[in-house]
Amino acid sequence: MARVLLNNLTKIFDGRVTAVNNITLEIADQEFMVIVGPSGCGKTTTLRMIAGLEEITGGTITISDRVVNNIPPKDRNIAMVFQNYALYPHMTVYQNMAFGLKLRKYPKSEIKQRVEEAAKMLGVEQLLDQKPKALSGGQRQRVALGRAIVRNPKAFLFDEPLSNLDAKLRVTTRAELKTLHQRIEATTIYITHDQAEAMTLGDRICVMSNGSVQQVASPMEVYDKPINKFVAGFLGMPPMNFFDGRIEFDQDRPKFIMKGNVEILLSKNLTSCLSKYKNSEMVFGIRPEHIGLKLIDGQSQNEIFATVNIIQPMGDRSEVYLISKSGQKFIVSTDPHFQIKKGDALKMYVDISHVHIFEPNIAGKNVNLM
Repeated sequence: MARVLLNNLTKIFDGRVTAVNNITLEIADQEFMVIVGPSGCGKTTTLRMIAGLEEITGGTITISDRVVNNIPPKDRNIAMVFQNYALYPHMTVYQNMAFGLKLRKYPKSEIKQRVEEAAKMLGVEQLLDQKPKALSGGQRQRVALGRAIVRNPKAFLFDEPLSNLDAKLRVTTRAELKTLHQRIEATTIYITHDQAEAMTLGDRICVMSNGSVQQVASPMEVYDKPINKFVAGFLGMPPMNFFDGRIEFDQDRPKFIMKGNVEILLSKNLTSCLSKYKNSEMVFGIRPEHIGLKLIDGQSQNEIFATVNIIQPMGDRSEVYLISKSGQKFIVSTDPHFQIKKGDALKMYVDISHVHIFEPNIAGKNVNLM
């Protein structure tokens, strides 16, 4: 397969709109890299530049140690799977899967062998005589995958390929994609705005925002150690709780003072990295699963009084929306069998081993990592 290297890659539209801003990213041979971010962050533009469908403004794209900036898409030896499948409606499944090989003048016997092998791998061997209009969305997606697989390309590029499938089918197809990648060991670059796809599919994930790379790491490292406030807030459902406040010290131990003079005594492990932020305005972050709930029975350290506003049962958990006495809103993931109702007064207790402290702006650095 291939290593793909993006070096200072830039795309500016109409000489004034920067869609991709000087990004550098290495995708290792056989790696499954997921590029994730909100709409308009530049991820699809990046993929289209790799494919050769979008002209680059600056930087280089290297595939298998060959700079491909000026190489036409058909000569880059990559395969792209689109969001809308892009199947030819007048062709059968077999003809759709064979089309690229026919253009490259492969022998009929080899085309037949490749198509039948890919069809069997994807479970569509019974559909080869059907046309796309007779197929379900999931079947069309498999045919689009098969059309890419038969070419045996150096790299696969996926542009939000599951976004048109229903929720249940997306889950099963994610698992199939992961299995397929492990079987063919192909270098894969996958674009999505769906964090569940990013977390479950990627060997590593690249989080983008406003045309720039924010963080590249394994899914759990990005989740547990987000480099800044944007990454922390983007990954996680329900999202991380954020609260403005300031850092103070109780003798040699840091504490965070929230609105309403709510105090959270922080871990001693944060003393050194927070020392220079004494009396500074900062942002406190905590994920919903790292806040506990219990009925009021007196106050103790690191507990916050709050009232239940909304309860959303999710089956394996409940997502509870609360409002503190000082008006701050919290989201907590809790045991679905915990008996509470709207209007109940509770105490929230914070697991300080999972607290994140950020500098006070949208891309504020995670002080824990400094």
